[in-house]
Amino acid sequence: MKIAFFSTQPYDVTFFNKENKQFGFELEYFETGLEEQTVGLVTEDTDVVCVFVNDKVDAEVIERLAEKKIKYIALRCAGFNNVDLDAAHKHNIRVCRVPAYSPEAVAEHTLAMLFTLNRKIHKAYNRVREQNFSLNGLLGTNIYKKTVGIIGTGNIGSVFCRMMKALGTEVLAYDVYPNKALEADGTVRYVELDELFTKSDIISLHCPLTPETLHIINEENIQKMKDGVMLINTSRGKLIDTHAIIQGLRNKKIGALGIDVYEQEEKVFFRDLSGTILEDERLQLLTSFPNVLVTAHQAFFTDEALTQIAFVTLDNLKQLSTTNEIVGRVAEL
Repeated sequence: MKIAFFSTQPYDVTFFNKENKQFGFELEYFETGLEEQTVGLVTEDTDVVCVFVNDKVDAEVIERLAEKKIKYIALRCAGFNNVDLDAAHKHNIRVCRVPAYSPEAVAEHTLAMLFTLNRKIHKAYNRVREQNFSLNGLLGTNIYKKTVGIIGTGNIGSVFCRMMKALGTEVLAYDVYPNKALEADGTVRYVELDELFTKSDIISLHCPLTPETLHIINEENIQKMKDGVMLINTSRGKLIDTHAIIQGLRNKKIGALGIDVYEQEEKVFFRDLSGTILEDERLQLLTSFPNVLVTAHQAFFTDEALTQIAFVTLDNLKQLSTTNEIVGRVAEL
């Protein structure tokens, strides 16, 4: 079986080559992302395309893939909002994903962003490097006994809920499918979104991007929040309306913002743009705020997570090619 990888980074090559020793597939890597202009890179002897979060696998791309007799689209991530599942189903192309590679990795990064913003560690680090040892402007607060609102309590969200509970916070949660185990052991109290927005000192997003969650953080909902609320997003960029969040920062409704994902990240993230002028004015503005912390979609980026992503992606394809079935890893309509 031949697999064409798109949006490939050096670490993808390292981890997939290592795990492929037990599978023996033929792997081909492309640095470019998959879109209508690059689908021509897929050769006629290819069986699978493997894509990441910012590849555009829309109806037009899938039609071209079908013409090339592609059998499978393998996502090396959990989300599949960038794939037109209707088109894939129409052309009998199976779509598989990695639903749970290392929820601890993302939850730990969320916690790191929370602590960094609260205690202003990023500012302190830069100060000390300039031999400025003043504490003025670095005042934080205790996380203990704060109210934390968590939107989405799936694999990652549930791990983060338990982390926050261990820190002595009150954890409010919202999910259309509540986690009964979290509720039963007293880790969280499920509430409606309005109550979560109005009562939380810290809000963290761990939900998938769907039509219902698109811009769940918008001007109307920001106005419901406490003054000075901390907001963290390590899920999907389009959960946040960027224009609304900038206004919230300007009027001090948002006290701190940590984002590992961004609405227009496909034009910026996973690239070295240090020698250029950043053309995305909204991202440029966000990075200019002293109370904003931006990381470039690295929450998943641990040795354990990359190992699991590579193994599960290849194992998905082995199972599909031999039995045509896998449990819990296929993106279905």
